[in-house]
Amino acid sequence: MSHNHNSHINNSRVKMAAEGEYESILCMKPDVNVYRIPPRASNRAYRAADWKLDTPDWTGRMRVTAKGQVAYVKLEDKVSGELFAQAPLREYPGVALETVSDSSRYFVLRIEDDNGRSAFIGVGFGDRGDAFDFNVALQDHFKWVKQDTEFSKSAQLGDSGPKLDLGFKEGQTITLNIGQGKKRDKPRPQGAGGFGLLPPPPGGKIAPPPSSGSSNHNIETDCLLELDSSNSNTVVQSNASSDLWGDFSAPASSVPQQSQPQNSGNWIQF
Repeated sequence: MSHNHNSHINNSRVKMAAEGEYESILCMKPDVNVYRIPPRASNRAYRAADWKLDTPDWTGRMRVTAKGQVAYVKLEDKVSGELFAQAPLREYPGVALETVSDSSRYFVLRIEDDNGRSAFIGVGFGDRGDAFDFNVALQDHFKWVKQDTEFSKSAQLGDSGPKLDLGFKEGQTITLNIGQGKKRDKPRPQGAGGFGLLPPPPGGKIAPPPSSGSSNHNIETDCLLELDSSNSNTVVQSNASSDLWGDFSAPASSVPQQSQPQNSGNWIQF
């Protein structure tokens, strides 16, 4: 098997390991050193400087595997692959694997045998990149463990927890606006010279456009009669003496002065 510094296994394979309960490889490093460490005298952090780094007690390879949610750090012989020691990890960071305070290449590992006995040993990598890959592989695995645990809890709460009520309460209503666009402003009638149409007169008829000559007098008279036949006398009497009406009816040169209308009867005869 070829050894790669970035030999990480995809999280999907780790998930398959949890479902099928088979062991998958998370990381493998060809060179690792093991040290006997002195007993921990106090709660202070471990220091790799306290170890005999130049004379490791054992040298071999490291293989990190996962079975379900548990990760295993296995120390094996480089040639035969015989297991030297292993440490089950159920969390990281945790008691089973701790970092040292003075280096990123060394860790303290709690190994266990088949009888449940445990011991603390020091492990270290000659290459800083190997230590980084080892750290990231464990972080990725336990990140998946956390997400899987939260997903399982959410699924259980979904079955027994309160359900969302989307129904209407008593007296509650809802308004839907369907197909209602923005109201358009009504076109305003245009003035003289435009193309807008004026509203029709109250009589219901629209007078034809005026023509030249004396026909203006007849058209205006007919329009007045149609607009209000009952008040035609009043309108004529109040304006009979007005020069404006006289000029509008006919020019002074074509109509004799004595023939101008004196009362409403003459208007009707036109």
